Amino acid sequence: MNIGWIGTGVMGKNMLMHLKNAGHIIYIYNRTISKALSLEQENIIVCNTIEELAKSSNIIFTMVGYPKDVKEIYLDKNGIINYVHNNLFCCVDMTTSSPNLAIEIGNALKLKDVEFLDAPVSGGEIGSINKTLSIMVGGNYNCFLKIRHLLECMGNNVNYVGNLGNGMHTKMANQIAIAGTIASTCEALYYCYLNKLNPRIVLKSISSGAASSWQLINNGNNIISNNYRPGFYIKHFIKDMEIAIENNKDALEITKRVLLMYKKLASIGFENYGTQALIYYYIQNVK
Repeated sequence: MNIGWIGTGVMGKNMLMHLKNAGHIIYIYNRTISKALSLEQENIIVCNTIEELAKSSNIIFTMVGYPKDVKEIYLDKNGIINYVHNNLFCCVDMTTSSPNLAIEIGNALKLKDVEFLDAPVSGGEIGSINKTLSIMVGGNYNCFLKIRHLLECMGNNVNYVGNLGNGMHTKMANQIAIAGTIASTCEALYYCYLNKLNPRIVLKSISSGAASSWQLINNGNNIISNNYRPGFYIKHFIKDMEIAIENNKDALEITKRVLLMYKKLASIGFENYGTQALIYYYIQNVK
């Protein structure tokens, strides 16, 4: 199958390589073309325009940064919607974006006889490398069944969650849960610091009991090791929490608090750190 892929960032480049290794022909486009050129040595075809990519593809996956980028890629005057053809049967957005935007794009593509699925992922860079992503898919069920084998090249927990937009809503629930667990992980480790405890021993003691979580085990160890390289950027987590809160302002008290903490970190230059850098909110007493 000829697969188009837009967005070759931290996770996207790993995900598209799994599709390539499964035997598919991969066409890629990145708005900063220089970031995609290194993939040419993997026998992946780099396109200079969305038009070139769309005309070569049977299915297009997108994974970019923000909802505004998704809207531009699909609905702009140079966007995918202007280059659909008989052999392009489906587009899949794997960006964490707005549920309402997913519905808007899906309705627009439906008029061109192209299906659209919203399929955001969870698992970060590690999951994209190890093919262990969770993928939450909304949209036409028959289309989901048709491309499920492609999604299973990238993740080991692929779930159909209902109508168009529900993929994004499910990812918002995921991000809400993460907001609480990463904040509590940082707060627990800061408690160790305040009370002069050995954080490695504490982490070993609590990470196999009721307090255990992916954040505690993985980002807890990253914090102890002073590793703040982004598996997931603070700036992108801010975006996700803002989407979740947008239509649920009165319901998400913990998420609103964690968002405020991250925004304060971003304001002093931490936006490109990994989410585990929330520990600096405590260490540097950012108020």
